[in-house]
Amino acid sequence: MSVPQVKDSSFYQEVIKSNCPVLVDFWAPWCGPCRMIAPVIDQIADDYKNVLKVVKLNTDQNPTTASEYGIRSIPTVMIFINGQRVDTVIGAIPKSTLSSTLDKHLKKQDQQYI
Repeated sequence: MSVPQVKDSSFYQEVIKSNCPVLVDFWAPWCGPCRMIAPVIDQIADDYKNVLKVVKLNTDQNPTTASEYGIRSIPTVMIFINGQRVDTVIGAIPKSTLSSTLDKHLKKQDQQYI
């Protein structure tokens, strides 16, 4: 599954105004750990496709959003629910860690998923 890119110009509409929870992967092409976590992000997008929107934001091309959310190191993954940032995970983490973080927030939403 190919994860769509968002930009400074589309972040508000795609993430903040989203009707469903959103996971945002802040990354850059030169970042080795970002490339390491990319398959994990793709798997999460597939596993949670019925309840979660997953997008990527290239911090080099979209510095406004990156600075607005205080991105200091990448990869940084943020989870947004109802337009609010509810969690942030920094670094190339294993899928199990990201899944358990997501599950914690999705359960709070009382959403049914696979």
